[in-house]
Amino acid sequence: MSYLPDTFAALGNTTRFAIVERLLNEGELPAGEFLDIGDVSPPAISRHFKVLREAGIVVQRVDKQRRMYSVRPEVVRGINVWAMSYRQFWQGSLDRLALALEKERGKI
Repeated sequence: MSYLPDTFAALGNTTRFAIVERLLNEGELPAGEFLDIGDVSPPAISRHFKVLREAGIVVQRVDKQRRMYSVRPEVVRGINVWAMSYRQFWQGSLDRLALALEKERGKI
């Protein structure tokens, strides 16, 4: 999971996050479909896709004149595994806190 800092850095930009969200919801799309995201020019969209490719979040496929993009599922799985590992940590901490509060109140 050494790639996660680069992943989160790339996703920390609202435009790139919106691009990835749309790809997750709609599947593979051509770059031209993203010109309606905010006030972003075609060269800026290309730069955003470059950042996402370099971070390993998306892959590009050439289809004649179009550049098609999709999210790499293993990256999404990695984020999920990382987030769930901390969810378990916090759930355990909250359970211990609840037990301590019940003891404090004399319910146990």
